[in-house]
Amino acid sequence: MIYPIVKYGQPVLEENAEAVSEFDTPELHKLIEDMFESMYAARGVGLAAPQIGVGKKIAVIDVSTGEDPAQKIVLINPEIVSREGSQTGEEGCLSIPTFREPVTRAMKVTVRAKDAKGTEFEMTGEDLLARAFQHETDHLNGRLYISHISPLKRDLIRRRIRKLQKAGEWQ
Repeated sequence: MIYPIVKYGQPVLEENAEAVSEFDTPELHKLIEDMFESMYAARGVGLAAPQIGVGKKIAVIDVSTGEDPAQKIVLINPEIVSREGSQTGEEGCLSIPTFREPVTRAMKVTVRAKDAKGTEFEMTGEDLLARAFQHETDHLNGRLYISHISPLKRDLIRRRIRKLQKAGEWQ
């Protein structure tokens, strides 16, 4: 099932998601499958559960955008355990469509998380994968990428979104 993407302005995007405590259930597997389907439909490389209105610490990532099934990653209750280096690149978000800004993030990141069966693992990513780990983990902690840009740029984006909301073009 393809879920609609929750847009900026909805409280679920700025709340700390709840840790997952039950693993390997049919409901969890179905949610993860639906999250990948929703992410691919929206042409994203990552999706956090709050972006479909589910306040749980679950994120899916596929930097191959569906081209290589081996690159599908499921992160449950993730935490970043190390960061190295720095990269600045244009970043966007499915929950803030059409807006993109340069964001500085770590170049290499190691994340510790659980998979759908509850098995803990660590994975290190560089470049785009490192950016995705950081972006999606931020979502699960109630932070959006615009919290990493200047207050002036953030205010400009918020004002433009308010105008779109008033015009009925931002649901």
